[in-house]
Amino acid sequence: MLIRILLLFILVMLLGRAIRTLLAGALGAPPPGQQGSGPPRGVQMVRDPVCGTFLPPSHALAVPRPDGAVMYFCSETCRQEYVARERHG
Repeated sequence: MLIRILLLFILVMLLGRAIRTLLAGALGAPPPGQQGSGPPRGVQMVRDPVCGTFLPPSHALAVPRPDGAVMYFCSETCRQEYVARERHG
């Protein structure tokens, strides 16, 4: 009798997890436990001109240029390398 109750409990737990995963997929959310650190869908990525890394603007080091454009870098190291390249032509 105890084994039947235990098996029923396991079955209910698995069924609940499956339903929760299906509902999350239908609503466009990542499955439980798989929330990534990547950008949300539809976010335009920017490219670091030094190393070529793509990253969301919210994670990039944004540096405005005198002409009004904005340069995006993945790190202060890449920004410094870019400045050094510009100085030495």
